[in-house]
Amino acid sequence: MSPAADQLVRSRSDSPLRWWVLLLAAVAVSSSYYEDDVIGPIADLLHQQRGFTQSQLGMLNGVISIPNVALALLNGLLIDRYGPARVALWAAAVGVLGAALTAVGSPYPIMVAGRFIFGISEGAIFIALVAGLAQWFSRSGIALATALYLSLARVGSYAVDTSTAWARPLYERGWQPPLWLGTGVTLAGLAAAVIFYWLDRYHRPGPRSAGKVIAERVNWGELLKFDKSYWYILGLHVLFAAVFFPFRTTYAIEYFQHAKGLSLREAGVANSWVFFAAIFATPIFGLIADRFGHRALMLTLGTLLLPLTFVVLGLTSLNLWVSTVMIGISFSLVPAVIWPATTLIVNPRRLGTALGLITLIQALGMSASNLAAGWLADKAGAGAQNPAGYTVMLWFFFLLSLAALSSAVLLWRREVGPQGHGLERAAPTAALQTV
Repeated sequence: MSPAADQLVRSRSDSPLRWWVLLLAAVAVSSSYYEDDVIGPIADLLHQQRGFTQSQLGMLNGVISIPNVALALLNGLLIDRYGPARVALWAAAVGVLGAALTAVGSPYPIMVAGRFIFGISEGAIFIALVAGLAQWFSRSGIALATALYLSLARVGSYAVDTSTAWARPLYERGWQPPLWLGTGVTLAGLAAAVIFYWLDRYHRPGPRSAGKVIAERVNWGELLKFDKSYWYILGLHVLFAAVFFPFRTTYAIEYFQHAKGLSLREAGVANSWVFFAAIFATPIFGLIADRFGHRALMLTLGTLLLPLTFVVLGLTSLNLWVSTVMIGISFSLVPAVIWPATTLIVNPRRLGTALGLITLIQALGMSASNLAAGWLADKAGAGAQNPAGYTVMLWFFFLLSLAALSSAVLLWRREVGPQGHGLERAAPTAALQTV
């Protein structure tokens, strides 16, 4: 390592502002997560007060993923050219605009447009802030920083689900006040992004050119030349997200109300505990994977809990907290392991292309899953008067969960063989610092 590079690493590690930067990044991304999930708690209100169908609700969440289809491979280039802090600021501002249009909410196309615009923000701000943290933390500290960033991001999802309790007066006034609350939360995220940008511009350690990455032109001819482990883990990324996020953020609260007899407040709290557990459990599972290895096995076990959750929900009368704990463990374990595992499978030179492709297909999968689940529920007449109509939706998510489990098993079988990438071995500390 050159003296200049060594000085830069030390200055990053020693900067007392880096923890404030991490906190600001967490606030910004947490506000984005809050607005992302804002439709779920008011789903029943939108049914009652505006006559929305299940398909219309699915569209409100599914449309968020559509911008990622076009922008997934472009966001990285923007970050490389203009800097992550600036892109995060732009994205946060766009998010406020999208949230405000969603809160206006009438006519319905305005609401859909708001969610679409917010999707542009959500697709960029997460990876921009991750890239920004990498400029403030040394390689030996970025893993912990990223784990904490992911955990604190879950606070937004937890807050929106529990808002049915702590912001109950707003929900009692109808569907619109909770959406204006979401707009206020995104404004707080914008304020955090502004401060993040100011700190990064004037106080980031090292020379301004340090940490800047020259964007390589995407070689489309090499796009399909990833080995089998990458395609297995891509399948797991896409299918896990296509099950978890549409169910928990769009349909779970309403399903708990109509099929399980919970009040809106009780359903929101039950759903929130999945995200609350992830706040604390995600770093723990990440540390376990780093220390003991067996990442592919951990992914298989975590994914196995997903179809079992829908079996418990649809075929048993067990307490709702049983399924909540199961899916909560799955959601804490899989994201904690799958992102670092992806970086170990892919050649660092092609990691940007690999992650961009995952993001693109994941966006398509979540959008299609939201729309398909809503269509199936509508066809079955699911609702408060027909709780049995939700069964077909549960079967849909169960089958997708089995497909995700198949991807995890195939990844595990390959990684325990001679063509594996060391996911089943604990990585030495020195190796972790040079990834």
